[in-house]
Amino acid sequence: MLGFVYAGQGSQRVGMGQDFYDKYDCYRETIDNATEVVSKVTDMDVADISFNGPIEQLSQTAYTQPAMVAFAIGVTKLLKEAGIEADYTCGLSLGEYSALYEAGVVDEATIMELIAKRGKYMTEASQGLNVKMAAVLGMDRETVLECCEKACEVTEGERVVQAANFNCPGQIVISGHSSAVDMASAFLKEAGAKRILPLKVSGPFHTKLMKPAGDKLAQEFKTVDFKEEKTKVVFNCLGREKNQNEEVANLLEKQVQSSVYLEDSIRYMAEAGVDTFVEIGPGKAISKFITKTVDNAKVYSIDTVDDFENIVKELGA
Repeated sequence: MLGFVYAGQGSQRVGMGQDFYDKYDCYRETIDNATEVVSKVTDMDVADISFNGPIEQLSQTAYTQPAMVAFAIGVTKLLKEAGIEADYTCGLSLGEYSALYEAGVVDEATIMELIAKRGKYMTEASQGLNVKMAAVLGMDRETVLECCEKACEVTEGERVVQAANFNCPGQIVISGHSSAVDMASAFLKEAGAKRILPLKVSGPFHTKLMKPAGDKLAQEFKTVDFKEEKTKVVFNCLGREKNQNEEVANLLEKQVQSSVYLEDSIRYMAEAGVDTFVEIGPGKAISKFITKTVDNAKVYSIDTVDDFENIVKELGA
């Protein structure tokens, strides 16, 4: 069985997708259409920022998110044209929107409009806050959660710090107010964490500090017609498929302000029979997470045209 996993914020790079844009009409149309939609929400030329940067601008949330999702949609279309379709799909944070597109839950134009607004709302929610995120290496979940809770209790003033991403065994990202993240990091070092690496991000993503963004997205979702899934989707905030009582809109509202269970999602897919994973997006971060989570899985990554064409040779119909 085949699983698609879509990359999240942090994997962006200047020049991403330019080789696809130059070679494939389908991809070029996707990027141009994305600009038409996104420019109504934010001043952004998706092709120009993706291909030319600068990286400082491309790494701003409001620009990163549309660029990454447009890349993912374009590559997904090319895979479908080649007869390669997933049995299961999921994504890391904003990558979940690409997964929902792949599964036919939301159409291309709607996804691009939603992700442009998501980036805008997350940027607004972060303004004026002194915040940071950090990757904790070599520590178990229970200890990370305990240290975050302890830091919230003893930090003076601003004191939100939460586990934002459970990426793979031994890698958990914490997020929140800078002082609280620093305090939690000190506790984690005392507890035996191997390393704690600051991340280059602009907001306290996947914490309760993102509630204002979640509230605004909830209003947007009221106008969206979420279709039945054609591909099985594993959701970030669940680490599994949704049940009949759970709605996509509610899960996406929750997702922006709660932990991302990527490790759980990968395990769920593997236990369901997925033995081949394709990461879609620049970089190979998720591929590394998968190999650390699932033994003997075949893992591919699509960052360039060469990557795509090699996968078509191996997996194409």
